[in-house]
Amino acid sequence: MAVSTGSFLAIAMALALLSGDMAHAGRLLADTTEAAAPAATPAAVPGIPAPKPPVPTMPTMPPVPALAVPQFTVPPMTAVPAITVSQVTLPPMPAVPAVTVPKVTLPPMPAVVVPKVTMPPMPAIPSISIPKVALPPMPSIPTVNVPMPTLAPPPSA
Repeated sequence: MAVSTGSFLAIAMALALLSGDMAHAGRLLADTTEAAAPAATPAAVPGIPAPKPPVPTMPTMPPVPALAVPQFTVPPMTAVPAITVSQVTLPPMPAVPAVTVPKVTLPPMPAVVVPKVTMPPMPAIPSISIPKVALPPMPSIPTVNVPMPTLAPPPSA
């Protein structure tokens, strides 16, 4: 399915506006809840974990009333009249005038002289003996089944 640039921009603008409202709502909620007020932290005792702040309870939303849509019938669509296009004869295409290109003779190309260069011979590469090294055998790695956190759970039958 191809998405036009205009609809893509409209979706991006809507998401930007919604994310802005959500960020402001989250900030307002964080500023108005009791958890936002700094509580006095008790003195840290070695070996005892610090208490966690209480999680504020969210108010429940009232039930959404059922919306009754009245039944109605759509009138039938009117017939689209046929459009007739009249035949039009076009005038003949005018002849394109012939274009003459004048003959031009170019002067001869000057000869390029490349100087003769002699390279010194390449020195011989000395042979280097690399000692053979025996590596110890690779230890076997035990297989461990670790669940992947990003995978969805299997569908229930």
